[in-house]
Amino acid sequence: MRTRITKLCTIAFVLALMLSGNTALFAQSADQKTNLQIYGSALQYRGDLQNDKEYSKIDWGGGINLNRYISPSFDLGLGLTYGSAEDKGTGALTGANFDAQMGTVLLNLRLKMYGNILKEDAFIGPYLQIGGGGAWAKTDAMRADGSMQMDDKFFTAAARGGAGIRFRFSDAVSAFVETNYLIIGQDKIDGYDVGENDRFLQHNVGLGFNLGKAKDTDMDGVPDRRDKCPDTPTGVQVDKDGCPVDTDGDGVADYQDECPTEAGVANLNGCPDRDGDGVADKNDECPDEAGTAATNGCPDSDGDGVADKNDKCPDTPAGVQTGPDGCPTDKDGDGIPDNEDACPNTPGPGTANGCPELDPATLKILEEKVRFEFDRARVQEGYKQLLDSIVMVLGKYPDHVLLIKGHADYIGSEEYNQALSERRAQAVKDYLVQQGVQNPDRLVTRGYGESQPLVKVNERLSRRRTEAARAKNRRVGFELNTPDMQLNME
Repeated sequence: MRTRITKLCTIAFVLALMLSGNTALFAQSADQKTNLQIYGSALQYRGDLQNDKEYSKIDWGGGINLNRYISPSFDLGLGLTYGSAEDKGTGALTGANFDAQMGTVLLNLRLKMYGNILKEDAFIGPYLQIGGGGAWAKTDAMRADGSMQMDDKFFTAAARGGAGIRFRFSDAVSAFVETNYLIIGQDKIDGYDVGENDRFLQHNVGLGFNLGKAKDTDMDGVPDRRDKCPDTPTGVQVDKDGCPVDTDGDGVADYQDECPTEAGVANLNGCPDRDGDGVADKNDECPDEAGTAATNGCPDSDGDGVADKNDKCPDTPAGVQTGPDGCPTDKDGDGIPDNEDACPNTPGPGTANGCPELDPATLKILEEKVRFEFDRARVQEGYKQLLDSIVMVLGKYPDHVLLIKGHADYIGSEEYNQALSERRAQAVKDYLVQQGVQNPDRLVTRGYGESQPLVKVNERLSRRRTEAARAKNRRVGFELNTPDMQLNME
């Protein structure tokens, strides 16, 4: 019997050396879920020959477990054991003895402290386990009265529970030590079937080997469990941590680094920027002077988009549109820069802020007035020809602003007449808009109520006698001026 046990231990030791010699084949983790354990056992019997009080001396055996990862907390395993047990009776059972061989097949559930409370790759990993299954036994027993029980063989149920500690040496190899309480469904292994079922303490010491290939999602040669960059693109060279190589150490991986041998900054794809202006030196026409991206890294003092080295007007005010030479544009070519030209689309003299001067015919039209009926704000048919002429004037001077000034006579309250004058000015604007005036925003209306009469009226006279004078005061007048709004608003 001991010869067979010795052979079993020798085979287990040789297999351990073979498996541990190639650690690349194993990678114990949640991704590699199969584990093989080979171990030697020390078995201690407790039964009728010891009055169910003490355990016998140690006998030897061995076994093998195949475990499967279920979750960070649990493993499920199938275990096979083979061993021997023997003991001699004492007291009233002096002379009784037995010698038995026994094997078990047990399904085990392991509660792990590692992978849950401790890290999965912690060196020390405590665990608890329970199992159930069947046992086979063959026993030779002699009773105290000299009767023999020879080659008694039987199968029965078995269960065990215990605790152990795993010692992790590498991704491939670990050792473990555990103690289990084993009970079988029979009480005749010692030749007596009079008390509790036979029980055993089983102490196991062995090696564990993790089977399978480590999961490597990005296929960079570094297992996911150790891979700090598990989503590295296929084909990218990585370091020992599974992260893309960064030759110049600037924090930008070589495969994304446009300057992989020069330390740079991330926002410039790993390229250096000596002057810190946000333009990579390789694209910077002035690499030692801070500039702007719009001027290829060169300074632009006035911020007009033209580099100082090309700017003929380097002091242009902020916000002014400039040409390729950095000077203010002059679209109408009248010699007055657009930023100073009130009429940048129409040439005019500097004396009129760059706007064309009004011709005599236009001035004569602007002197005309639109008259209104008493207490009315309706444009009469007879004045529409004048307003059509105003439309033509606005087309001739597209940059000018037209002030439309409404007035009323003195009949009624000041508040009422103010509102009436505003409605009259608005009525004229509405007609001009209907006739297609471009950019209606340049039509400005103002109401002056009764405050600016053309004709002084003696308010003590009757309305009939003042009707003609009052009719002249019920009017809308016009003023055309430059877009800088230098209008007579009084």
